[in-house]
Amino acid sequence: MITYPLGLLNVVLWMFLLLGAVASVVLAVIVNRRPQQRALVYAMVGALLATLLLGTLLPFAPHPAASGILSMLMVVAAVIGGGPLVTTVLDIATGGSVLRGMHGGILVAAGGHSASGTEAAHQPKREVMRGGVTIGMLERLSVVAVILAGYPEGLAVIIAIKGVGRFSELGEAAEARERFIIGTFVSWLWAATCAGIVLLTR
Repeated sequence: MITYPLGLLNVVLWMFLLLGAVASVVLAVIVNRRPQQRALVYAMVGALLATLLLGTLLPFAPHPAASGILSMLMVVAAVIGGGPLVTTVLDIATGGSVLRGMHGGILVAAGGHSASGTEAAHQPKREVMRGGVTIGMLERLSVVAVILAGYPEGLAVIIAIKGVGRFSELGEAAEARERFIIGTFVSWLWAATCAGIVLLTR
């Protein structure tokens, strides 16, 4: 039976780990250009989970250069990959019944009810939860930053800022509250996973 030194095993695992990280970023870029391709979103999630699994198998600490490259890849993946994942999960959760606005929000009837279905076609609509894409990117960047900086208390500040900013819209329609809760959980879980990979391999 041939035995391989742990140093060689570590190098091989790091090669595959970095390949998984690169795949996550590349798929995130592609899926942002083709947001309706759920298969690409699933592939992106699979690549990130494979990277996470490989991170748990590393026997030694990485070379500083490899660690730096991984950190940059995971920050990019967290920021740009979370948006398509959130959109996909929200579509699955709502069955695609919630209409999207031109500014990244959702359309609700002027009275605060859903703007979906045949009846909603004749109702005046307005857009709430505007700027969701930009806010989501900044949110995930902030989540990754405070986790990697070793300051988890900062997560409370992030959710407080987001909650205060969206407070007036959360009471207007059930769709807004649902989008806020689901979107925040998915976005944070994705960002925390990316940050966790970096911490796991340090």
